[in-house]
Amino acid sequence: MIRIAVSGAGGRMGRSVVVACHADPGVTVAAALEQVGAVGLGTDAGEVAGIGAIGVPICATLEPLAAPPDVLIDFSSAQGTLERVQQCSQAGLRMVIGTTGLDAAAQAEVRQAATRIAVVMAPNMSVGINLMFALTGQGARTLQQADVEILDTHHAAKRDAPSGTALELGRIVREERTAPADDVYGRRGGVREAGSIGYASLRAADVIGEHTVMFAWAGERLELIHRATDRMAFADGAVRAVHWVMQHDSGLYDMQDVLGLRSISNRA
Repeated sequence: MIRIAVSGAGGRMGRSVVVACHADPGVTVAAALEQVGAVGLGTDAGEVAGIGAIGVPICATLEPLAAPPDVLIDFSSAQGTLERVQQCSQAGLRMVIGTTGLDAAAQAEVRQAATRIAVVMAPNMSVGINLMFALTGQGARTLQQADVEILDTHHAAKRDAPSGTALELGRIVREERTAPADDVYGRRGGVREAGSIGYASLRAADVIGEHTVMFAWAGERLELIHRATDRMAFADGAVRAVHWVMQHDSGLYDMQDVLGLRSISNRA
């Protein structure tokens, strides 16, 4: 039985992760974490997630545990993730990170931690979006001269725009381009510069997540679209990553590794 700590257990994704863990007979929620002062501290994580009490109160630290967890799943905030990375590195605790919006310094901290522990970090944990990453790489390699536009749509409370998934899609395109131009965010006026990647973000109501990559060239247009209709898609992917990361002692990986898509995506 794999013992899991869920960081950000009171948030939208954290609650979904608790549900996903509860449904998987191979894992158990050993700890539920939130930041100091967060609403819900001391409340049973199962009750917060809507599945009934599981005997795991939401805490601010791992210290009260009699036995340490095997893996920490983190869907919190950029600052919260950075703190958990440092803690897990010191404790030798594997991580699965789904938090987006990490800056360059935080990403460097994750890479450093991965020299000591195994880490799966991905801007999106869903199986479908990771297949989209692979197909986007194929499209960019084949359609070198196509104009590329990326659209992401999320709920009104999302903090980062473009989304981490949209930026990852753009990064994948960039890897395949021989003469890239500057990225354009929220395009307004002016002629489109050849080789640029355009990003547009919509934020409204309770939309879970939609992403579109458009390749357009003379006489044709190809659109890759992924729509998430339930946050459980991300949570189930995170639990799948837990089973995979338990096979590794150190190193930084992503969902392309977990899903065996590396040969399709052609990404090192």
